[in-house]
Amino acid sequence: MLLAAALIAGTAGTTVACDGGTSSEPKGRASPKQSSTTPGTPITWEEPPSYVYTLTSTSMVLAGTFRVTVRDGKVTEAVGLDEGSRSVVERGPDRIPKIGDLLDILEKAWQEQADTAEIQYAAGGHPARITLDVDENAIDDEAEYVISGYQPGAG
Repeated sequence: MLLAAALIAGTAGTTVACDGGTSSEPKGRASPKQSSTTPGTPITWEEPPSYVYTLTSTSMVLAGTFRVTVRDGKVTEAVGLDEGSRSVVERGPDRIPKIGDLLDILEKAWQEQADTAEIQYAAGGHPARITLDVDENAIDDEAEYVISGYQPGAG
């Protein structure tokens, strides 16, 4: 729920994950053939000031598919591509996150040692999927964000 609240306030590739446990150190796993990025290691992808992308989100707070335009670091347009997403967009494009906002949520999940906090990168290096579950024993705190149709500089 905390990550969901942060969202309102605010594919082949590498997989990075964090498994919660009793240790005070975050745990990470990555395929040996892929990047060695682990929780606590800064995300190296840099968000450009302008881009467009399609976000498919499944969470209690944000559900649906959106075509998002980011210009000068802000969401300037969001188009709902299904019934559920259109109602969210009607309340304002500022309710739809930039990719950087999703990465901030992921990093917060790593810091809080969420049971699941994973990221997959597309071949081009941008994030392609973020999967979160703060507490595997809690209901309705899971979220998945799939990023597709990414076009840098197209905002």
